[in-house]
Amino acid sequence: MFNEDNRQTKRSYKRSGLAFGVLGAIIAVFLVTTVFQWKGISVSINTNEPTAQADELNLNDNPNAVTQAIDETSKAVVGVSNIQETRQGTQKAGTGSGVIYKKDGDQAFVVTNHHVVANSSEVEVILSDGTKVKAELKGSDPLTDLAVLQIDSEHVEKVAEFANADDVEVGQTAIAIGNPLGMEFAGSATKGIVSGLDRSIPRDMNGDQQPDWQTQVIQTDAAINPGNSGGALINLKGEVIGINSMKIAKEEVEGIGFSIPMNVAKPVIEDLETNGQVERPYMGVSLQDVSQIPGSVLQRELNLPAEVTQGVLIQGVEQGSAAQKADLSQYDVITEIDGNKVESLMSLREYLYNEAKVGDTVELTVYRDGEQMKTKLKLSSQ
Repeated sequence: MFNEDNRQTKRSYKRSGLAFGVLGAIIAVFLVTTVFQWKGISVSINTNEPTAQADELNLNDNPNAVTQAIDETSKAVVGVSNIQETRQGTQKAGTGSGVIYKKDGDQAFVVTNHHVVANSSEVEVILSDGTKVKAELKGSDPLTDLAVLQIDSEHVEKVAEFANADDVEVGQTAIAIGNPLGMEFAGSATKGIVSGLDRSIPRDMNGDQQPDWQTQVIQTDAAINPGNSGGALINLKGEVIGINSMKIAKEEVEGIGFSIPMNVAKPVIEDLETNGQVERPYMGVSLQDVSQIPGSVLQRELNLPAEVTQGVLIQGVEQGSAAQKADLSQYDVITEIDGNKVESLMSLREYLYNEAKVGDTVELTVYRDGEQMKTKLKLSSQ
């Protein structure tokens, strides 16, 4: 009898505990909601909204997802021919790929790589059905390796959709579409994954074997071959997550290709389409890395203190420029901008292009004939 009563008591406690647990959860939710409302904070939790990862998993369950993604975008991927003047007349100097991203009345716009159309006298676009149309170069940007072309929209069937860069994740499916080795393999598609985000690739812009800029890219193992440049890297929805740009071409390296992510590409594309160039802050000086100058020259000719081993040397000042108005002179050495160390020309450019804008006033720390001084410079556009 005692044991039976004991079991009933335990069951009663369990039911009571469960009831108190549910009640406690309700009270907790009420208290949290009340606190957030009291603090003026609105919290929205939508469990029905799929995340990027959930979308990817759902699409991967579809055996036709890759085929559908390629079908969705391939007609928006075109060939791009760089035609140049020679002594024998005009001839094709190279080919690449491009992506039709906009159709506006009788005009359509194509994004490709700067290096695909560099030094061209004419540019020709080859649509997915083989139709060839003349293209006007609206603008080109060497730093981001992007260019925008304008074509007649008469034969344009498809416009690509740009993905939200925030939704791109390492490990998700990536499909490269383009024209490897020219138009012989037009419309080729290769499949892989996104191998890395926010990669920075140093680039030599002037051929002096020194990096002048770092290009921000997506890394992928989807095969990107010559001719793929300017083509689309897409997700399983058929949305463009990057503009294919380059690969590491070494015998010991396999499966490392790079695409320009859409958060970098979109504002550049808009500037090139609208203004023909990307507006960036301009100082009006020609510069050289201090690290490239022999130490004896730095101390004998420039009278720099021995501890100053990094910075940029002003080789020349443009007449009427912001630098001239700030009283900068040839052979001045810039070591800081707004309190940030200037270690090289690349670090100075990165600060100007990423942290400043046209019209801003920056403070420079400068050495002139061995003496440190500070000056303010109002950045202009080139």
